[in-house]
Parts: sequence; C-alpha cells; structure tokens
Amino acid sequence: MIVWNPWHGCHKISEGCQHCYMFRRDEAFGKDSNRVTQTKDFHLPIMRTRSREYRLTYLDNPIYVCLTSDFFIEEADPWRQAVWDIIHYRKDLQFKIITKRIHRFNECLPEKSVRSYPNVTIVCTCENQRTADERLPILLSVNAVHKEIIHEPMLERIDIEPYLSSGEIEAVTCGGESGDDARICDYDWILDTREQCVRHNVAFHFRQTGAKFRKGKRLFYIERSLQMRQAQKADIDFVPVTEEERNPYDRILRFLSKSPYMTAFTLPPDMKEYCRKRDMKDIERQAYELIRQKLAPACPKNDGYQTPKDGHPVFIAQHAVAACSRKRLEKWHDIAMGRKLTEREIIYIVGLVMEWIRRELAKDDTAPTENNLSS
Repeated sequence: MIVWNPWHGCHKISEGCQHCYMFRRDEAFGKDSNRVTQTKDFHLPIMRTRSREYRLTYLDNPIYVCLTSDFFIEEADPWRQAVWDIIHYRKDLQFKIITKRIHRFNECLPEKSVRSYPNVTIVCTCENQRTADERLPILLSVNAVHKEIIHEPMLERIDIEPYLSSGEIEAVTCGGESGDDARICDYDWILDTREQCVRHNVAFHFRQTGAKFRKGKRLFYIERSLQMRQAQKADIDFVPVTEEERNPYDRILRFLSKSPYMTAFTLPPDMKEYCRKRDMKDIERQAYELIRQKLAPACPKNDGYQTPKDGHPVFIAQHAVAACSRKRLEKWHDIAMGRKLTEREIIYIVGLVMEWIRRELAKDDTAPTENNLSS
C-alpha cells in the first residue's frame, strides 16, 4: 500500500474522527495535528531515482492520497491545483482520494473537467447512518468517474442500499477502529454491509477488524499487527465480475497451451519454494525489471538467447508464455519487432508471466484457509 501525503494536518469533523490515529501519532511527537502544512513528499508521483526512472510505477497502484489529512480541507486550497496537475500527468497511476469532506468537492475541482481524471477514485467515508445519509447523496451527485464508500471506523449497522441501487458505487470497504480507546466493531454489521453489496453486485472488502471486534457473543481484543490479517482470514470479500473479467489472461493461456513446446515448461520444486518464501509483489517487481531491461529495447542484444530456460521463475515463465524474445512476442502476441515496447505492453507481459507462475504454484497448493475468528 503506497500513501502519498502532499500535506499533513486535519481537523476533526464527525464521530469517526474521535480517536483518529494521526492525532494519536502526532501527540506522541509533540506535533499540532490541527496545523495543515505541505510535506516533503508533495511531488512524490513525479520524483525520479538517480537512474531517472519514476520512484512510483504501476506496480505501486493504487496510490492513497492524504491519509494524514483530507484532500478537500480548506487550508490546502492554494496547493490543490498543483496536485491535480500531478495526478493528470501520471495517468499510469491510480489515485484513491478518501474524504469526509465530500461537501467541498465542487469547490475544489481541477481546472480541467474532473471527467478528464479516469485514474482517480473518490472514496467517501461514512462511519454511521447519520454521516452516510448526509454525505452519500452528495457523492452520487459529483461528476467523478469512479466512486466508492468506506465505513472505517464502522461504528454501527449502516443501510446504504438506496445508494448502492444507483449503480454509481463501485466498491465498499469496511473496517474497525485501532488504538487503546477503540470502539467496538461488530461482525454482524460487516456481514450486513456485505449482503447489501452482493444484492447490488458491488465489490466488497473487509479491510481490518479494529482493536475491539465482536463476533456473536464474544469480544476479541486484537493486536494492531493482526487486525488486517484476521480480516483477510475471514475470507468474505466479494468480487462482482465474471471469471473472464477477473482473469484477462485466461484466453491467451488456453491458446498457448496448444503448443507442445510451451506446455513442456513447468515450475520445478526449488523455484516454487523460492516464490513461496517471497512476497509475490517482489517477484512481480523482478519480472518488471527483467522484461524492461532484456525484452523492451527495440533491438535486444542476442534476441532469442537473452532469456535463460532456468535460474529464475520469471525466465521459465517467459518461455512458457512465449515472451522470451521479441521474435516470439511478434509471432504469438502480435507485438511488432524493431521498436521499443510501450509501458502498456510491458505491463501486459508482466501480468501474463505472473499469472502463469500463480497457476503453477496453485497446482499443488491444497492447504485450506483457516478462519481464526471462529467462535
């Protein structure tokens, strides 16, 4: 999860702000949380490394904006257009703007039409029924391409069906409250919101339990480091898409499976062990760098021999999906030789490689998922 805080500092405006983590953290360092100031990361999305590559790439998506402030807070009015400009410039990044100040949306519009920002999702926070009924009608009225709802901290059961039925909401996220003074989050509230999302075919994500989590008649006190993991183990997220939409690489992999040469490649046990000991995001980063360096140039050195057939799971996957040379990319994927690969093409190849690796790992991955929240 990548966070971009172009400014820091906020003011409490509703019940959900009562035990805000940012205020707790600032207090520990003697900082005034009500003072809104620019940060050293103001230009983060356009900052570059020494090799002139962007510090943030598509692998870092989504980028969460202003988690230690509010994007629409009044003090940031003089700086906001510069941030809109950065967001518009980095169209390859996906930005999520989470706000309790949706009422200020129309006062804080960019110079370009907000519809020119398809890489922005406006996420409205509502922690109880009062804030839901106050903020969500405004969210539905704003001229944004992508809209989501977040109940965090979720303080009571919330009816959002009238808003989900609009077809404007793409996803809903729920979570409890952290900290020593955290208020209770009830599993029944979470499940009720999930059922509403399922009825309206809206994506649902249970992000974290919070510190005090009630399930049935039992109250669990959960350490901060375990709150997201416990929510994940509940395994109640809902993805309202078809299998084809969920896995855009399925068709091409079925097509490639007709080739005896490519189906002869499998991921050996030592390579599977290598993958399982690492975060798959790290493997994906390695795939991105290997493909960018060895496959993306217009005329790769020794094309056809630049990708070994062993030594790294990405190398094996490249042969299995016909992405080991520019010649094979042209033959099997209709990606022309003699020119540099575009960023979109690199992303496509990385995604295909990673999907093949995941399928190889899944062939003997039969370990059941336990629900540690069982009563």
